[in-house]
Amino acid sequence: MQQKKEISKAVISRLPRYYRYLGELMEEGVERISSKELSLLMNVTASQIRQDLNNFGGFGQQGYGYNVKFLYREIAKILGIDRQHNLIIIGAGNLGQAIANYTNFEKRGFLLKGMFDVNPRLVGLEIRGVKIMPVDELEDFLRHNEVQIAALTLPKSKAPAVADRLVSCGIKAIWNFAHIDLQVPDDVVVENVHLSESLMRLSYRATNLQERMQKEKTADR
Repeated sequence: MQQKKEISKAVISRLPRYYRYLGELMEEGVERISSKELSLLMNVTASQIRQDLNNFGGFGQQGYGYNVKFLYREIAKILGIDRQHNLIIIGAGNLGQAIANYTNFEKRGFLLKGMFDVNPRLVGLEIRGVKIMPVDELEDFLRHNEVQIAALTLPKSKAPAVADRLVSCGIKAIWNFAHIDLQVPDDVVVENVHLSESLMRLSYRATNLQERMQKEKTADR
């Protein structure tokens, strides 16, 4: 049996961006595009685009380029967003509610099925038709509903225990907004979204840009 090729994280991280640009091209009525044309839009080299897509079979034809609709659908299959994923959110504060209110997730196949919180002032409220439930009801809800993804938007002190509860209920995918690295079994995947780290990376880039521009100004004097 042929072993499935291991795809690098860098390639996988670019796929959602390809998907977004292809979706915009479809909305504009573009039927086909070359790797060179796509590279100009995305600020990625044509060679990089071809290398990335060749990991999955290429999809292009020499002298023709890529069929935009076909490539869009194929990348959706690769990303697994050609099917519905049921999602719950644990932590119904400002961040949890913001995620629940982001309707674009539904267009990508992510359907919010439940929200949970420990705050009695939040329990019973509805966010876009989804009622916030007490976190004590988590296990019972998961037993009676098919859920693939759990988003954690709660304090880091609470996240490990909740993650353990999710794993024990069979959840295999955790979208972690808590500022802590979760310890989970190998058959559970975690996507960490650490907002403060993202902001610090932006700060680093902005600081370096300012320093470089200042040096250029000094050199021109």
